[in-house]
Amino acid sequence: MRNTPRRDNSLELSIRRLVFAAGLRYRVDFPPLANLRRRGDLVFVGAKVVVFLDGCFWHCCPRHATWPKANRAWWRRKLLGNVARDRDTDRRLREAGWLVLRFWEHCRPEAAARRIVAVVARRSAAPLKRPQHAGRRGARATARGSRQGI
Repeated sequence: MRNTPRRDNSLELSIRRLVFAAGLRYRVDFPPLANLRRRGDLVFVGAKVVVFLDGCFWHCCPRHATWPKANRAWWRRKLLGNVARDRDTDRRLREAGWLVLRFWEHCRPEAAARRIVAVVARRSAAPLKRPQHAGRRGARATARGSRQGI
């Protein structure tokens, strides 16, 4: 458990990349409520949307969950405790006016990112803005061209 990364796994990175490319900005591994010691994987503070990316093993996915054979009672208590904490987190955040989105690790990043963008856009006061940069090469070439009077 100590070797399980808290953040920046491949699913999280790919979803963050897609959501960022859509023009959204967010907090990473951030506690949405000051009095709650639980952190969202992506937190959209202005829209009050929290995204959790749950691992199939650690959060007992209905399709992919497995139960370890060794030390069975301890693992059962541990994993069911994770699920109970997830439900408690969802309830507390909803009561505080937040919308909670949860995705399993087996979900397609493109589908998750589309859902996140749609939900945040619907709850945001300001419309989404597309990034203005043209990439590293394009920005450099444009700046160079403008200095030369082209």
